[in-house]
Amino acid sequence: MVFEETDLKGAFVIKPELWADERGFFTRSFCQREFEAHGLNPRVVQCSISFNHRKGTLRGMHFQRPPHVEVRLVRCTRGAAYDVILDLRADLPTFGRWVATELTGENRWAVYVPAGFAHGYQTLEDGTELTYQMSEFYDPAAASGIRWDDPAFGITWPAAVRTISPKDLSYPDFTWQSVF
Repeated sequence: MVFEETDLKGAFVIKPELWADERGFFTRSFCQREFEAHGLNPRVVQCSISFNHRKGTLRGMHFQRPPHVEVRLVRCTRGAAYDVILDLRADLPTFGRWVATELTGENRWAVYVPAGFAHGYQTLEDGTELTYQMSEFYDPAAASGIRWDDPAFGITWPAAVRTISPKDLSYPDFTWQSVF
């Protein structure tokens, strides 16, 4: 695997290295030792799949509050998504900055989302599926988010939002009380 750190400290795009022959290819998508060698948390306690029927579906911006703050490893297994991570670590100079990565079933990239980040994505194709590996168990009482279009952060999305949940629409604009 190739680990490429983004402009946000501790956040990585992870690209597979393919071993290909006439049969197809083989690649490693996760290795505890490699994650540890890059200073990343390799703990995985839960895996989830998010399937989206329509292009333009937006999910986010989600995070879990302490003590259930989590690391996420997000990968697109079918279709394509514009994946956004937002740094909510108030003690770092990158607080409030965001990075977007296009994840596709074809490129097989993953985004390592450190603790203290919000995460969301918009689908670029119908029938898009993403997988999540999480370092902490989902706790509905700790689940939270901020608005996907909050002017405090100015996230630029690639297309008009066609589908979004009422919960994601109900998140408030940013205040110090709305995050960790």
